[in-house]
Amino acid sequence: MTVPVIDLFAGPGGLSEGFENYRHHGGKIFRCVLSVEKERFAHQTLLLRAFLRQFKRVPKAYYAHARGELSLAKLYWLYPKQYRAARSEAIRLTLAWRNRDRIDILVRNALRTVEDNWVLIGGPPCQAYSIVGRARRLPAERRALEKTRMHYLYKEYLRILKKFKPLVFVMENVKGLLSSSAKSGDIFERMLKDFRRAGYSLHSFVRKGNGDPLEATDYVIEAERFDIPQTRHRVILLGVRKGIERGSRCLREAERLVPIHSAIDDLPRIRSRVSRISDKSFERWARELRRLRSIFTRSGQMRRLRGRWRALSVLNGGDKFIRARLPNRPHGPWLRRHRRWFIDRRLNGVTLHEARRHMSTDLRRYLFASHHAQLNGVSPKIADFPPRLRPAHENIKEAVEDGLFDDRFRVQVRDKPSTTVVSHISKDGHYYIHYDPTQCRSLTVREVARIQTFPDNYLFCGPRTEQYVQVGNAVPPLLARQLAAIVHQILRQAG
Repeated sequence: MTVPVIDLFAGPGGLSEGFENYRHHGGKIFRCVLSVEKERFAHQTLLLRAFLRQFKRVPKAYYAHARGELSLAKLYWLYPKQYRAARSEAIRLTLAWRNRDRIDILVRNALRTVEDNWVLIGGPPCQAYSIVGRARRLPAERRALEKTRMHYLYKEYLRILKKFKPLVFVMENVKGLLSSSAKSGDIFERMLKDFRRAGYSLHSFVRKGNGDPLEATDYVIEAERFDIPQTRHRVILLGVRKGIERGSRCLREAERLVPIHSAIDDLPRIRSRVSRISDKSFERWARELRRLRSIFTRSGQMRRLRGRWRALSVLNGGDKFIRARLPNRPHGPWLRRHRRWFIDRRLNGVTLHEARRHMSTDLRRYLFASHHAQLNGVSPKIADFPPRLRPAHENIKEAVEDGLFDDRFRVQVRDKPSTTVVSHISKDGHYYIHYDPTQCRSLTVREVARIQTFPDNYLFCGPRTEQYVQVGNAVPPLLARQLAAIVHQILRQAG
């Protein structure tokens, strides 16, 4: 019998995807019976994935939808039973005091005859705890945030713990939680006390206490150390009901870091789009980039790039679906090891792999930055840019002289893990420039989904900006699957 999992503040479902796909001796251990999310498009993604899990074998109609040949409404119409089951699992609802009665009914119905052998997962919204967000937030904005009580959304999560008492819970949040405070004091310490009073002992996924008190940083998981191609550092609490042993298993460190190219190099090569220029006009696009010729004269890089114009002319800006055949043997050992997780050959292509449009001035900066990273192995700072390529921002002098936000054009270095994918990627691509100068663009939704370790058949609903937000806010499913293994050991020991 599978163990029920309830996912609160579920986002697009990264945590539940990892738990759903954990296997022990080939057997399925966890089943998500309820996931709750308030954001419209994240909920649509959650609903679509819940629908897909109703099938033992993914139907052909799903792939037709992925290729743009069948509408989502038609897909659901074809399978009404599975759609109804998905709607009872994936709920769009704000977790707040006004909805508590409804939430309690949903939880009670989802658990049915199960008394306590279940797991609660999820991550309350993190905007209030973001370090960068706090640094940029005006005093009035901070006071407004305090009034919205976003600091205390975890209390809705806590209330479910107190009332329904799962054996184990897993709660994820940003690292900034450790230094966040409110009028009532330190937020993180207050959380720990509240969870302990609710009857739970708190543990780290990366360190077994051995009787020694844990430091706040012991709750931080550095994803790149655990086979994830991204330097993503998040606080993830492991709560175990008092009286149950935590066990000795911790996350096992990978032998080496996974570079970004290991995750995305096999995807079709596409070139950037230029604002207000037809996608079919390769010459117009190339003309914008040739203006950089003098910058690379000494290095010989522009001569090498000019030799590639003929190959580049066959590239386009990608699309919501690109018909392509991925290599039978993926590039690199990491993707080969996880090919069953990522690659779905029934797709017959790649979804959500569409380049954004960029201003021609930004494209020149992208080209310079990606060449700089290729030559030096690091992303350039603003001071490294030629003066005529620096943006005309009011604080550009401070960025050059004092290093204040001096990495506003950041290249993802090919042989290193990606920097943290966050929801800000929806605003622009300046922090997520592709390492290949000949593509000269920011990363696509599918590329950041790969970096976040979502399977290729995972579809994100809504406009592209909302797709970026969903991917940036999610827990990497491959990391979640490793967390599920530790939770499973605890449940086995509890009998």
